[in-house]
Amino acid sequence: MRSDFIIALTQLAAERNLPREIVLSAIEAALASAYKRDSVAGGQNISVTLDPGSGDVSVFVVKTVVEDVEDPLLQLTPKEARKIKPDAEIGDVVPTESLPHSAGRIAAQTAKQVVIQRLREAERELVFQEYEDKEGEVFTVTVQKLEPTHVTAELGRAEAILPISEQPPYERYRVGQKVKVLLQSVRRSNRGPELIISRADTLLVKRLFELEVPEIFNGAVEIVGIAREAGSRSKVAVFAKQDGVDAVGSCVGLRGIRIQNIVNELYGEKIDVVKWTKDPAQFVASALSPSQVMRVDVNEDKSSVVAIVPDRQLSLAIGKDGQNARLAAKLTGLNVDIKSDVEVDTKTPVKAGAAPTAEEAAEAVAPAAEETTAEEAIEAPAAELVEAEAPAEAPAVEPVQPSEEPVEPVAAEIPKELLLPEEVPSVPKPVPAGDVGAPIQELPDEIWRVRQPVAAQPGVIRFAEDIAELDRGAGGRRGRRGGGGRSRKTRTTRRR
Repeated sequence: MRSDFIIALTQLAAERNLPREIVLSAIEAALASAYKRDSVAGGQNISVTLDPGSGDVSVFVVKTVVEDVEDPLLQLTPKEARKIKPDAEIGDVVPTESLPHSAGRIAAQTAKQVVIQRLREAERELVFQEYEDKEGEVFTVTVQKLEPTHVTAELGRAEAILPISEQPPYERYRVGQKVKVLLQSVRRSNRGPELIISRADTLLVKRLFELEVPEIFNGAVEIVGIAREAGSRSKVAVFAKQDGVDAVGSCVGLRGIRIQNIVNELYGEKIDVVKWTKDPAQFVASALSPSQVMRVDVNEDKSSVVAIVPDRQLSLAIGKDGQNARLAAKLTGLNVDIKSDVEVDTKTPVKAGAAPTAEEAAEAVAPAAEETTAEEAIEAPAAELVEAEAPAEAPAVEPVQPSEEPVEPVAAEIPKELLLPEEVPSVPKPVPAGDVGAPIQELPDEIWRVRQPVAAQPGVIRFAEDIAELDRGAGGRRGRRGGGGRSRKTRTTRRR
């Protein structure tokens, strides 16, 4: 019996993951409650002592030492107490008599319920003490149950709650899934300690960087600020506290392996790592990445800045629904106003004290010169415009004087007999005013005369023969298309 009791006690402590002393005290309290419900010791204070080595149970009726006894079942005088305990004083609790440790069925059922309740309370207290000083740390939990308002996850031997307000809007979970969460708070409740975990907290990104980047964990690189929109995008500003350490390169890792592990833990959330500097203009320019910033004008009170970006990258600098500009303002702590270079050149003058670079000055002067020329041309008087168009004020260019020797055209080398009728130069006769054209009787005789081709000479183009050959070719094609007038044999002979 004793060995069975010790085995059961050890097994119960192992199953509940509780110390053996706590389980033993819970059993003693349960036995005391059971004896109080017994009719023999009804209305009396009962003390139960359990020997863990032998398993013996000792049950005593205890009374309090008082000067004047009001309840004989609970109190006794100092004289009676000194008979049992010689050094008893007023206020001490003295065991007076022992009771048999036999209890009925009802007392045994009561003892069982008390043992379970005491063990549950002991578990809750140990859980609270275990996680009380671990707020802000990252744990890997297993999803147990999905509810409309929260997700219940298993965190060691405790249950943690992931409220819907601490969930990124685009994440979905399934039962049995393992995720990394941040222990946000530990508090007591009527049902035991309540552990609140989060996946949307900004501190989660920092803890993941500390796990993946050794330089951040040992203090060589410091995370100055984080701006996050959970599930979508985050911007992290880092600073190297040790010389020779690349802060951004350390966070990104070789071929981006470190930052990719963090992105995978956050289920594809984009992360921009930028370098922190004391100069607000440079810091804002880095925070607006991946867009390029041409110039940053800082206000006098250093509470707002104006970032000038190329017009083609204005939408990239603002981001989708203004997300990139919003995160940059949150990361830098400044009011960031983004403008395109076209808008600044046409509407916003360059601030005094902000000397533009040579390229910016050239880009600013070119459109200004064009606009000034156009306005002056519109406002100029008509007389000045006429004088501007006059040849007298035109640039002095010497006209090309014709040579005294006439330049013979190329066609002059061609004999006149070989030219076609339309190519023969003729001097038209003057047409009387009001007449549509000259009468046919007045046309020259050369129009009706047919020129005979001459023999081919070297270096002479034979227009007539060429036209004749073309005419024969066109006639052959017409004959073939028509199908009549010439036989296939005649065409073959003529080809030969």
